Amino acid sequence: MSAETDRLSDPAWKRWGPYLSERAWGTVREDYSADGNAWEYFPHDHARSKAYRWGEDGLAGLSDDKQYLCFALALWNGRDPILKERLFGLTGPQGNHGEDVKEVYFYADATPTHSYAKMVYKYPQAAYPYGALIEENGQRGRHELEYELFDTGVFAENRYFDVTVEYAKAAPDDIYIRITAANRGDQTADLTLLPTLWFRNTWSWGYPTGPMGDVPRKPSMRWREESIEADHPALGAFRLSGEGSDAVWFTENETNAGRLYGAPNPSPYVKDAFHRALIQGESAAVNPAKTGTKAAYVYTWRLKAGEQREMVLRLYNPQSSYAISLRGHYDAAPGGHAGRSTEGLFSKRIAEADSFYSDIHHTEMSEDERRVQRQALAGMLWSKQLFYYDIPQWLNGDPFGTPPEQRKSGRNSTWEHLNNFDIISMPDKWEYPWYAGWDLAFHCVPLAMIDPAFAKQQLLLLTREWYMHPNGQLPAYEWSFDDVNPPVHAWAAYKVYELEGRKDPDFLKRVFSKLLINFTWWVNRKDAEGRNIFQGGFLGLDNISIFDRSTPLPTGGTINQSDGTAWMGFYCLVMLKIAVELAQQERAYEDLAIKFYQHFLWIAVAISGSTRGGVGLWDEADGFYYDVLKLPDGHAFPLKVRSLVGLMPLIAVETIGQATLDSLPGLDRSIKWLTRHRPDLAANLARSDTEGIGRAHLFAIPDENRLRRVLGYMLDEDEFLSPFGLRSLSKFHEQQPYALQVGGATFGIEYQPAESLSGLFGGNSNWRGPVWFPINVLIIEALRRYHQYYGDGFRVEYPTRSGNLHTLEAIADDLSRRLCKLFLKDGAGNRPVNGGQHIYRDDPHWRDYVLFFEYFHGDNGAGLGASHQTGWTGIVAALL
Repeated sequence: MSAETDRLSDPAWKRWGPYLSERAWGTVREDYSADGNAWEYFPHDHARSKAYRWGEDGLAGLSDDKQYLCFALALWNGRDPILKERLFGLTGPQGNHGEDVKEVYFYADATPTHSYAKMVYKYPQAAYPYGALIEENGQRGRHELEYELFDTGVFAENRYFDVTVEYAKAAPDDIYIRITAANRGDQTADLTLLPTLWFRNTWSWGYPTGPMGDVPRKPSMRWREESIEADHPALGAFRLSGEGSDAVWFTENETNAGRLYGAPNPSPYVKDAFHRALIQGESAAVNPAKTGTKAAYVYTWRLKAGEQREMVLRLYNPQSSYAISLRGHYDAAPGGHAGRSTEGLFSKRIAEADSFYSDIHHTEMSEDERRVQRQALAGMLWSKQLFYYDIPQWLNGDPFGTPPEQRKSGRNSTWEHLNNFDIISMPDKWEYPWYAGWDLAFHCVPLAMIDPAFAKQQLLLLTREWYMHPNGQLPAYEWSFDDVNPPVHAWAAYKVYELEGRKDPDFLKRVFSKLLINFTWWVNRKDAEGRNIFQGGFLGLDNISIFDRSTPLPTGGTINQSDGTAWMGFYCLVMLKIAVELAQQERAYEDLAIKFYQHFLWIAVAISGSTRGGVGLWDEADGFYYDVLKLPDGHAFPLKVRSLVGLMPLIAVETIGQATLDSLPGLDRSIKWLTRHRPDLAANLARSDTEGIGRAHLFAIPDENRLRRVLGYMLDEDEFLSPFGLRSLSKFHEQQPYALQVGGATFGIEYQPAESLSGLFGGNSNWRGPVWFPINVLIIEALRRYHQYYGDGFRVEYPTRSGNLHTLEAIADDLSRRLCKLFLKDGAGNRPVNGGQHIYRDDPHWRDYVLFFEYFHGDNGAGLGASHQTGWTGIVAALL
């Protein structure tokens, strides 16, 4: 067992971590507008001056798990108009393809207890082009590429700093911080660094004991014994020590009302004091008494071309038992300063991280595969954040501030039970600084590889009563908790259970009991006609349809969704699998297994169109599944779009061995009774009563003929199959876009392999051609399930029309390789994800860093969307 694995059993080691967001401005939580325009209400320009209500943000930041005390790095290159305290990016309206972070940074390494973590930020030496990025992107249309930081020329001739921030814990409450700056340019350049410590503002909202009753008095900082001493009534006393600084500045983490609102400030010392003192020369902005709630060391370095310099700081609780026991161990200088001898601590923690990951990597992996896997997992760990959102308080307002009346019936107003204050796995720390339901489910699979306890805790968390709606709905995401995400929670729970060695049935029981409620919500809310055909709505697939499926249709009527119905078949089968697993120990679960088998059968029959009066979603002429539009006059017809919508029925598949059925005679009898007495129901389905390879029984929506016909489309390089996985929309629609005229209006869709060319219900996402990891992973798993039943005798052409026959297992393996290939160097040293940017191939200071994007170009694999979406894309770690 590695030292890091041993630390995982002690919760204290996770008390501190990279729990700061990289953007707290422009979020729903901080929006107190009447119209719900979060981007405009709290823009980036206000962030340096306005105290946050619900969280904090910072550059390469760290905080305790309650985010009482925060640390981050601020920078100034002598040319920027503002102090670089947080990441910058375009808001949704500013970007020609939606919101987008316009910074270059990498999560280089991390361990699950955050005993070691490393982030690299590339800081231009020229003035950061804030205005140019906004102006140029505002002038570009959706058919044009985004104007990126590279395009501005600020990295020309390598005139930038590599700023590396590393954390190494000597103990849970004793953290050493190493900050290294390297001048990569060919000229001497100045860099000012401000390692900053501050308290989250819990005192300005009118609550005498803090908004959660947890802060009996206002915390304080002061200069004491050559250190910044931070005294918090709930957290205790901490010190931040550092040597060789030019100055130490103090101020208050309070809003500069004078700058933002023209109102008087109760104190001259406000949040943006360091910006004003450094850039505007206002020395009086910082408190000469060296007290406050925000403080920073100031270092001004002049770095020659190619020169590198570092500092080491120490953040610690001098009274903790850990710190006392370690006194002298790392030879900290008097006053707690971190000396050069702490190199030994960093070397030790890095070696322990190497040892920990060597147990994760399998022996056949190449060096590049190991690098990609480790950085994918590091990104998952860096994206853990504190999420604080008390909706009753947010709706009603604080004693010192009442929100507009419109809020009480607006966004998230039906979620008054929701009160979140937890460390949560986020999709991203800038684009998505809030959790998303189905994203989180996928996150938990790679997280289970390195920290199964955290993965289980995350899955249970979203089912707790302060998250799950009393009606059974799981929250989607902060922007609209009411939106409907695909039901993948049960799948993730079972995957995590398997990855941990199937040794925690209590976890499975807990999550299963709550998902029974969620399943009932789906049945009661999303099956409008009670015919087991579902209208899930949005389903996280944004613009995959010609209509916005989360709003009333312009045609009236409803859409019977192929994917919505398939998701419910999939949900049934996962719940069946969990019930069967639990029934091996407690026979009471057998009744639930029977229930989910029967419910799946009715869904599968409904999608095939075999029920009386039903409208099926299978098109026999085309050999594909389609959504069906039902108009108010009762007329119904298929929307003949070849997209993932028509592939999703394939994921509703499971196999159960005869030996398992023998141990559950009630389930076995139910299967045999239904297939014997209701053969009409099973006429167009895979036959669960027929044994396959290894006496397996198949539970699936398509029978063998339909499976082969759909695979013909899916594995066709002119349709779904790309060099890097499966496209979300068939390339067929590049030459033949689909259009529909209804009610005098035309609605259409065409293949768009990259960014969306329309803002229509797509946001900054596109499901009309790019490759998306979550669906690819589920389809790969489904192919393996079919192979378990059909075996090596079932072969199809791969690719379609190639004449080469392959088993479904071999096809699943190759699809997995195609996904991994996105991040791996090819023979010329290029990673497809980099979109042909040669600096990632040629420059030694770039080529070993990998970005994990939200989705990928359907033809060339270039990364698209959120550039640091290490959420569901991080599942590549499980594929390597």
